[in-house]
Amino acid sequence: MEITQPSGSRPGQAAHSFEHLLRPDVAGLEEYTPILPFEVLSEQLGRRPEEIVKLDANENPYGPAPAVREALTAFPFYHIYPDPEQRHLRAALSAYVGAPAEMILAGHGADELLDYLCRIFLRPGDAIINCPPTFGMYSFDAQLSSGRVVEVWRRPDFSLDVAGIEQAAAGQGAKLLFLTSPNNPDGSLLDPADLRRLLCLPLIVILDEAYIEFAGLEHSAVSWVASHDNLVVLRTFSKWAGIAGLRLGYGIFPVWILRHLWKFKQPYNVNVAATVAGLAALAHRADLAPTIAALIAERQRLQVELARFPFLQPYPSQANFVLCRVQGREATALKLALAQAGVLVRHYAKPGLENCIRVSAGRPADTDALLAALAGV
Repeated sequence: MEITQPSGSRPGQAAHSFEHLLRPDVAGLEEYTPILPFEVLSEQLGRRPEEIVKLDANENPYGPAPAVREALTAFPFYHIYPDPEQRHLRAALSAYVGAPAEMILAGHGADELLDYLCRIFLRPGDAIINCPPTFGMYSFDAQLSSGRVVEVWRRPDFSLDVAGIEQAAAGQGAKLLFLTSPNNPDGSLLDPADLRRLLCLPLIVILDEAYIEFAGLEHSAVSWVASHDNLVVLRTFSKWAGIAGLRLGYGIFPVWILRHLWKFKQPYNVNVAATVAGLAALAHRADLAPTIAALIAERQRLQVELARFPFLQPYPSQANFVLCRVQGREATALKLALAQAGVLVRHYAKPGLENCIRVSAGRPADTDALLAALAGV
């Protein structure tokens, strides 16, 4: 039997448009723009992957500990569904962060948990408070849940406008406040006094600590969760453990919130490979300590060396990256010139980040390559 296309339509195109069935807010949503995949950049630059110095995504260039690779190779049960309650992983995380397993939930990256929090709290029109410049997923996830984003901009030094947040909370009836420590993209730590003051507000404070291992765990607010029913702390394995590609994050939650998240989450949201890698990373975290120390040393080196270039103004950072204001030339052109030399950095042209680049801490040879490329552009 021959199948013909309806008159006036092209192959693969329906005769009628169904786009009107979309939620209007989704149709008009501004998409989140991630960096280009490594293999695509390799093809565009005409360079083999091993010839590229990738300093644009805050990844750990050392990768996972050898024990993690061995555990992934040796694990025999990839054909079996993972434990939906993540029992072994939560027990290991409990020992790592010093919080009861009953307060911990793992996710497909911390991004999944951000999405869940927006979805369980926000009805259409409900507000969050966001503090840009900061990580773009907070406003993105809120809008996916038809939430409103109330922006309270950081000061020029990237510190929080606490009074402005308090005013917004009183006037907008916000339900969620998103904070980051160290903040992405500048690397500044949250002042504990500011956090204590903001926890007095009648909303949920979600504190993202994706980079806390590079600042020192003594700066973490995990221990505060047990005594604050409106504080959530999110963490990730992507940075310190070097397994960004496996997407494993977790959160420490007040028990009353976690009770509802267990009902809400997808049953098998953390895959077996990520679980195996996470358990091995936690069991062998002492093996990762030299890697973390090496990245901190390269961050410190970057802050000193980048300041020697008259067209760069680096900001202090407690993460595994350094943000620089570009002066007297275009950040976009600088990024492209570095890419042609095989060095990838992130650049920004957003409000508060006009004409900026962000450089991830890499290996010493990566820093050498970056500095040589900067000297030649």
